[in-house]
Amino acid sequence: GGQPRNVQPFSDEDASIETMSHCSGFSDPASFTEDGPEVDEEATQEDLEYKLKGFIDLTLDKSAKTRQAALESLKSAFSSKILYEFIMERRMTLTDSIERCIKKGKSDEQCAAAGLACLLCVQMGSGIESEEVFKTLGPVLKKIVCDGTASTQARQACATCLGICCFIVTDDITELYCTMECLENIFTKAYQRDRDTNGVSSTHNTVLHISALLAWTLLLTICPMNEVKKKIELHLHKLPSLLSCDDLNMRIAAGETLALLFELARETDADFFYEDMELLTEKLRALATDGNKHRAKVDKRKQRSVFRDVLRAVEERDFPTEMVKFGPERMYIDCWVKKQTYDTFKEILGSGMQYHLQSNDFLRNVFELGPPVMLDAATLKTMKISRFERHLYNSAAFKARTKARSKCRDKRADVGEFF
Repeated sequence: GGQPRNVQPFSDEDASIETMSHCSGFSDPASFTEDGPEVDEEATQEDLEYKLKGFIDLTLDKSAKTRQAALESLKSAFSSKILYEFIMERRMTLTDSIERCIKKGKSDEQCAAAGLACLLCVQMGSGIESEEVFKTLGPVLKKIVCDGTASTQARQACATCLGICCFIVTDDITELYCTMECLENIFTKAYQRDRDTNGVSSTHNTVLHISALLAWTLLLTICPMNEVKKKIELHLHKLPSLLSCDDLNMRIAAGETLALLFELARETDADFFYEDMELLTEKLRALATDGNKHRAKVDKRKQRSVFRDVLRAVEERDFPTEMVKFGPERMYIDCWVKKQTYDTFKEILGSGMQYHLQSNDFLRNVFELGPPVMLDAATLKTMKISRFERHLYNSAAFKARTKARSKCRDKRADVGEFF
């Protein structure tokens, strides 16, 4: 044995630059410039895999800072590129590293490891391999979620991870119900949360309650209808109490969950009737038109926008359809179930969501997009406009916008007569 290797700890900046410099440039086929040099994709892929192997090794390092940087670098790579074969060959090693970091790491390291576990399952999809990963990590995640001595951030990340991994891999209905029960035990504490003498609710665990509620709602979308009915009966009368929470994100999470529950209830029973409908719509309308001066303008704008849609869903059974573009394809989000699922995976994948919608078989199955659309280099080139054409278009649009604004801003413009 020679001298022990002296590993320099990675900073977050160094780790992300090293990884992303090799995966962001070719994560999107359209990112190449038409006049750029030809790239040897095989050599680039080998270079990326070599670096990723190094990051996997560093997840076992003695330095917590090095381990966390390695986890973040792996997360960046997994979210920006499909690495199915690479991951399949090393899934046991990755699972062991994640388990060790969640068990023994501090708050930030546990959060990074939980995020990587989500991406690992997203990459592998709903197969036997993912089930084995979840069998290993599921009990560890549940233990952290239920551990009152663990940091709130770690519990929050593990609750989200638990919901997403269960959504991806679970064919066992018993495991699904068990996971939902674990999450219910967390967010239902927000129903009974006492207020102090000043009327301000405790916010210590609010972020945890929000994550548990959203993860539970995601799992509800794949439950059998008889179970959905039971959950609706249990929670539909209690959830409105969360609309009075001081935390904006909790109010929004509760509102969107209510809209989804009403959507599912009406699917199971076209004549569904909610007894306290008048009181609920009054609450929702107040939030959709909230003008309290003590709230920030940005928060009020966001709240009003969300609750206008929630009110329409509850009162009129209506949903404002959204369109998502990725490459040459379009996807329409036309219901609350689809919106909840899309928002969850977008939160995990970040800027890599569009790329995964194009190339990830699991996500395409979830959103019923069919097999990936294969485009050759010639087709991609015809879809792109040249840099010069893009410049001309942007220049013309800028001039037109400036002229339109100038007319409105001209002090000599006729503003009406006063009598």
